[in-house]
Amino acid sequence: MTGLVLAILSSIALYFYTKNLLQKEVEEELYSTEARVEASLNLNKQVFSLPPVAEVKTVEDLKPTVLKDTVIYDPSQDEMELFRELSTYKNINNVYYHITVRTLVVESEDILLAIVFSNIAIFVIAFIFLFYFNTARNLQLWKPFFDNLEQMKTFSLASEEPIDLADSDILEFSELKTQILLLTNKVRTDYQNLKQFTENVSHEIQTPLAIIQAKIDNIINEHAINDKQFEQITSIQQDIQRLKQLNKRITTLTKIDNNQFVNVEEVNITNLINEKIEGFKELEIRHILHTSNAQLVTMMDPFLTDILINNLISNAIKYTKNNENIEIVTTSNVLTVTNSGEHPLDNPEKIFLRLYREGNNAQSSGLGLAIVKKICEFYGFTPTYRFQPSIINGQGAHIFQIDFNK
Repeated sequence: MTGLVLAILSSIALYFYTKNLLQKEVEEELYSTEARVEASLNLNKQVFSLPPVAEVKTVEDLKPTVLKDTVIYDPSQDEMELFRELSTYKNINNVYYHITVRTLVVESEDILLAIVFSNIAIFVIAFIFLFYFNTARNLQLWKPFFDNLEQMKTFSLASEEPIDLADSDILEFSELKTQILLLTNKVRTDYQNLKQFTENVSHEIQTPLAIIQAKIDNIINEHAINDKQFEQITSIQQDIQRLKQLNKRITTLTKIDNNQFVNVEEVNITNLINEKIEGFKELEIRHILHTSNAQLVTMMDPFLTDILINNLISNAIKYTKNNENIEIVTTSNVLTVTNSGEHPLDNPEKIFLRLYREGNNAQSSGLGLAIVKKICEFYGFTPTYRFQPSIINGQGAHIFQIDFNK
């Protein structure tokens, strides 16, 4: 915008300057021609006229010199042309002469058009030159920055390879490189420490839980216990199993957050669901129905796929009463798990949050569906939940759906 305003102002200034300059040059030419005519008359040379360029005639008296513009018909162009005219009176050899000289001048419109077009041409050429020059220069200057940016995009905490950043002569880019190296090294160190801490905690928790479980088994096997003690020991065993599951799930979430699942294979989810159903039948859970309209195949880590399907089915079993049917439907890209329910959830928007439990269900860790959500986010899948009320028998349905289209 600033360049355009400057171009307009410069064109206006150049127009008036050029017009004034041309006018002065024309007037100098007129005075020069008049002087030559006067000198010729002083030498008693033949007087002649060449209208409209030069006219000489005798007059009775002298008058003031007049310099003006006039319009005269030009037969060669068949139009009226603008002339600059010098009309002067001279006493030469005691004879009064009226000398008139004229010259064709460039019209203002021609001057304006010439200036505008020349300015536009200069402006466009300068713009193109500066654009390509600046583009090439900027690309050269910014190349280290974009190279380092690509390195940052491929930076992985799980990799031990040092990040390879390009050097730059620009002070700011050089400082940025230094800070990036310091930051990435610190982040990688913190990540390794946190990872080691998580693995150590997970391992250390498993050991005392296993010892507690072994001692409980010894108590049951070596000592006579009454019914109340048996119930208490059974409750302790269930708590131990929940702690083991909680530890396992927290570890899984941590590994997903840290992008530790890099193994990607083609997984047939339809077949995996069938295998899961057969496994549940061995546990006397026979009310799971699977309908497949097409093979659901996707690319993901097989271990995470197993966790995803197992958590969805286990959640449906956990909240299904009276052995009512659990319906699973798979299409080419969508998995739907439906279980019955009398009432909708109080906070359906929180169903996929970590440690959220609907009601006071002691059996739930609040991490099963959170892991489902995290796995979907990791691969770009879309998990949804909705409650579908029934208008026939009053029994509604909780519907969990995963769209595997990325």
